[in-house]
Amino acid sequence: MLGFNEDVDAADDDYSLPPAGSSHNQWKILIYDNACRSIISPLLSVSQLRRRGVTLHLLLNSEREPIPDVPAVYFCRPTKENLSIIAQDSARGLYGRSHLNFVTKLDRPLMEDFAKLVVQSGTLETIAGMHDQYLDFVCLEQQLFSLSKKDSYALYNGSGVSEQMIEEFMNDIAYGLFSVVATQGKVPIIRCPKGGAPEMVARKLNRMIAEHPTLLRNKSSGLHRPLLVILDRNADLITPIQHTSTYQALIDDMLKHKANRVEFDVTTDMGGKRPKTVQKKFDLDPDQDPFYSRHKFHPFPEAIESNGVDLQEVSAKEQSIRSKAAGNEVPDPSSSTTDLATAVDSLPALLDRKKQLEVHTSILQAVMNQVAARDVPQFFELETSLATGSYSNDSNRAKNDVLKLVADPSKGNVEDKLRLVVVYVLTTNAKTADVDEVAAAVQQAMEGTGDDGKSRLDKEGKQRLEVGSKALGSVFSSVFNKATSQATGLLAKAADRVTSMLGKTHKHYATQVVENLCEMKPGTEDDDYLYLDPRVKGDVDVQKLRLMNRSPVHETTAFVIGGGCYAEYQNLQMVANDRRTISYGSTELLDAGEFLEQLGKLGS
Repeated sequence: MLGFNEDVDAADDDYSLPPAGSSHNQWKILIYDNACRSIISPLLSVSQLRRRGVTLHLLLNSEREPIPDVPAVYFCRPTKENLSIIAQDSARGLYGRSHLNFVTKLDRPLMEDFAKLVVQSGTLETIAGMHDQYLDFVCLEQQLFSLSKKDSYALYNGSGVSEQMIEEFMNDIAYGLFSVVATQGKVPIIRCPKGGAPEMVARKLNRMIAEHPTLLRNKSSGLHRPLLVILDRNADLITPIQHTSTYQALIDDMLKHKANRVEFDVTTDMGGKRPKTVQKKFDLDPDQDPFYSRHKFHPFPEAIESNGVDLQEVSAKEQSIRSKAAGNEVPDPSSSTTDLATAVDSLPALLDRKKQLEVHTSILQAVMNQVAARDVPQFFELETSLATGSYSNDSNRAKNDVLKLVADPSKGNVEDKLRLVVVYVLTTNAKTADVDEVAAAVQQAMEGTGDDGKSRLDKEGKQRLEVGSKALGSVFSSVFNKATSQATGLLAKAADRVTSMLGKTHKHYATQVVENLCEMKPGTEDDDYLYLDPRVKGDVDVQKLRLMNRSPVHETTAFVIGGGCYAEYQNLQMVANDRRTISYGSTELLDAGEFLEQLGKLGS
């Protein structure tokens, strides 16, 4: 798109400079709407855009000055309003030739209306081309994407939602998934449970692919067709609520984290003076950052330990190179001047790595502060025990253990306690009286007064308690019924407080389903789920397929309608291996607080 939709050299990637004279580094202006800015921002930094020749990037609906003779690349949704703005830009002669790129398909009526506008203004020759890009999703890392459909769970589970609204919403999801399939360039086998939102989306998507000749002609899948599994959030409400224990998921849970950017406050002791609080912001690259890509799925204590070891190793290497360069070390007779020069040349890369590791030290410290202050390991342990059935034969012990933790005002915040209660409700079939008793204990613990005699809850805390109480009522009524029917030395001292977060991982619902479908296990979802193949008319009978040799699944995409989370994404990697990659997507990526808020909306 940034090369005016010309073919891209295979060697030309986002991290190398385009060849001289290429359309990729020709000066240009990039103009996008808010939705398309969200798509670009996790993929390309400002410096990478500049290497592509983008001198300015501006919002479509902002006031923009004329820059004649410079080509403009537009990237936006194909709406009547956006097309009208583009036509006005052409009429005013703001830029040189305009290259129009739409995130989804431009419908013919809108195209004809736009054509009339540019013909009437006599600026048709300024439109260099129009392209449907099929990019209606946000790619956060190589195997993680989101459709960014806000409030997606509350939207299709709410009582006041009309059939037309649900139909439109399911169409939007299908279009988003079609963009993912088109980007992958392979025609998948679609599997989903029968009925409800997954089947609606699956059938719409199946039809879209079947009616797209270019995609169907692509034979690159060969014998090994990719698998697309579409799931409903209602089948597992526990995973997005419960506390987690791995590095990436804890960043998302404990800190402010959106579109690979993490933000948190650091308070510095000023030696008797008023403490200074500074906000830190870091952009994370889950694919290119060596430490993050290696440890994002690892238990938090392992990430802490590795950060300390790596930082110590890099610092030692840096000190050694500097000492050699300064002549402070006795030279090794076997080494040469060339060896020293090579070592000195490697210093900038080493310093970059050190800087990256120090960023992670700061993030690990910020996460640790939250984990320790809120006693997160205790909530994690108890929720894991509930989710894995440790209390299945002892409901009284389950209630008493939950009561003990939520009634302690020093353990966790309002949200932590409410999350534990929701997990308790969903895993134990608790009686209404028991839930009321536990919910009352939460309220009493949080509405009490602290040592200073003041209420423990600030305004935000009271709002969260109110939202959480609504969420409990909602979970216990309609939603609960659906779910059950679908059945560095700085951190080392604190690390012992989270050692209980090691070795507690178990396969979540989505992981079990994907594994059963990939391995074609009889008597599981492989027998019950719909099997749709865009290359075949009608539904495919899985029982008949069992009489044939099906090819093993090498690529799988799991997609959740109603919101997903990092814990679910990382858990799916448990069944990925050298022969099988698993990508994960959802209508939106949510942290536990955001999902709890949507549950609260259903109860209001």
